[in-house]
Amino acid sequence: MLIAQFVSALADNALLFAAIALLKSHVAPAWQIPMLQEFFVIAFILLAPFVGPFADGFPKGRVMLIANMLKLIGAGMMFMSVNPLVAYGIVGVGAAAYSPAKYGILSELVGPDKLVKANGLMEGSTIVAILLGAVLGGKLADISVSMALISVCGCYFLATVANIFIPRLPIARPDTKLNPTKLTKEFFAALKVLSFNKDASFSLIGSSIFWGTGSTLRLLLIAWVPVALSINDLSMPANLSGAVAVGIAIGAALAANFINLNNVNRILPAGLSIGILIMLFSHTNNLYIAIALLMLIGAAGGFFIVPLNALLQERGHETVGAGNAVAVQNFFENFSMMTLVGLYITMEKNAISTVTTAFMFGGLIFFAIGILALKRIKHN
Repeated sequence: MLIAQFVSALADNALLFAAIALLKSHVAPAWQIPMLQEFFVIAFILLAPFVGPFADGFPKGRVMLIANMLKLIGAGMMFMSVNPLVAYGIVGVGAAAYSPAKYGILSELVGPDKLVKANGLMEGSTIVAILLGAVLGGKLADISVSMALISVCGCYFLATVANIFIPRLPIARPDTKLNPTKLTKEFFAALKVLSFNKDASFSLIGSSIFWGTGSTLRLLLIAWVPVALSINDLSMPANLSGAVAVGIAIGAALAANFINLNNVNRILPAGLSIGILIMLFSHTNNLYIAIALLMLIGAAGGFFIVPLNALLQERGHETVGAGNAVAVQNFFENFSMMTLVGLYITMEKNAISTVTTAFMFGGLIFFAIGILALKRIKHN
């Protein structure tokens, strides 16, 4: 299970940089680079009502196998010169199907006494995969796009093989019927319940801002590095993305030690600081200051997001069930990603400078979390 997750996550993060290099080699317009993210997340939004029941209606190891095969097909299509946006969209379908199976299988593989440890191993391996995937993807894409894509396809194939060796576990809900109309109604009913719960809505909006910020920042780095640092390869943006990931891990560890559901409002200053730090980052032209600021952005984000996830899991368990809560959370987060990346594409198309775009983006995040913080304090 851990091998399958690690290799699949490694390939996911390497593929983005390979796809970007492919678009650049085709001399595609600059706005097509952030469009990759749009084509990827649309599957998460459209399939949100269905992927959870699908994961519960079949053995989860086999669901993961099918999902990794879809990712392999998408990466293979990119290698075969299919439009990178379309091919990356196929990978997104696989990723959308993979997510609930990945999280749901742990409780089926281990007992309650080992579940926290299993989650720790899963998240730890995923963070390492994100770091390595971004760095290796950037370096391989700078050497050869074809080599990068072949490597990604090899990783997806290895993940698929690893899935075969996951024990065929009993189906969680053998009576699941994949009725699109019924599942859509159930999904929107859960969405309505969570939206009217003050803690759940706080968590949904906060985590959505965080993930929308992360997706846009990763794309902003690719445009910002050549302008601010005069470095024109893909390795540097990939390495800087890794600095954010390291910061997130540090912030998550701090939150685990200092925040609980009773004092969750303590995360609000960290959330506000994300926007301020992005505004400061936008105007730096020193590599080491940029690395430090990106690590601080990541640390503030990690400190902000971990308690929000725990809060939603708890309120979701009390109301619509943890599975439905995760499905609604995925919908909100990916809709936020699509919206913020869409805003970035609009700025790119209107030829707004990268530094100005980054500064305005930081201001928008500060404003959004500021409104969320005021609303939270007022209701408490």
